[in-house]
Amino acid sequence: MTKTRVAIHGAGGRMGQRLIALGTQDSDLQIVAALDAAAHPRLGSDVGTIAGVGEIGVPLTTDLQVEADAVVDFSVPAGTEAITSVCVGRGVPLVVATTGLSAAQQSALQRAAESVAIVWAPNMSLAVNLTMGLAEVAAAALRDVPGGADVEIIERHHRFKEDAPSGTALKFGELNAAKMGQQHHVHGRQGRPGERPRDEIGYHAVRTGDNPGEHTIVFGLLGETVELRVAATSRDAYAAGALAAAKYVAGKAPALYGMNDVLGL
Repeated sequence: MTKTRVAIHGAGGRMGQRLIALGTQDSDLQIVAALDAAAHPRLGSDVGTIAGVGEIGVPLTTDLQVEADAVVDFSVPAGTEAITSVCVGRGVPLVVATTGLSAAQQSALQRAAESVAIVWAPNMSLAVNLTMGLAEVAAAALRDVPGGADVEIIERHHRFKEDAPSGTALKFGELNAAKMGQQHHVHGRQGRPGERPRDEIGYHAVRTGDNPGEHTIVFGLLGETVELRVAATSRDAYAAGALAAAKYVAGKAPALYGMNDVLGL
């Protein structure tokens, strides 16, 4: 059986290393390229060694120098911009797992999907995407509950995460607002903000230690509370989902796909 040839963009980072480690164990995949910024201190080293799995014959480089069936991007927003341009120019399908993209960068991705197949999602985890579906069910059911339902989203991530709130938290908020109609999205509170408005969603970002990520969606009713919580115990959940997305998007027609497409949810 022909293997899917995958290039990892951001391969020298924490997530990139897990993508390399899991990708080398997947009999359906072949890691053919590992890319990172020119300033990475281990540029030129075998990426398998960097990831702790031994040499795999693929150096960490700055450019996509070989043929690939898909590129997985787990980098930074500026890196996503750069690799998207490369993929459009070469007609290579792309998986974008980088968060913190600006509105302009998101619009650029949508335009790029007219030329190449792109899987774009704020979170690659099966459990997270399943919980998103559950949150939509809860939001629809609680929209007109007597007394109303307040929605608060709490997310926890490692100290190294640069964007807040997480892209996943924002997506949970977007899905809830689509069902319940909240117009105001508030990021944290301080001072005396007054009584909580009914059309508000609150976001709270916690950064601590090496937490790989957890999200709690709180539906606060009068007299009772519903909470949905999803937590990763390692980064492998995200890496496995991104690699599944690479298999899915390889050979697909140009369009913007999501993890629901990949997972069949």
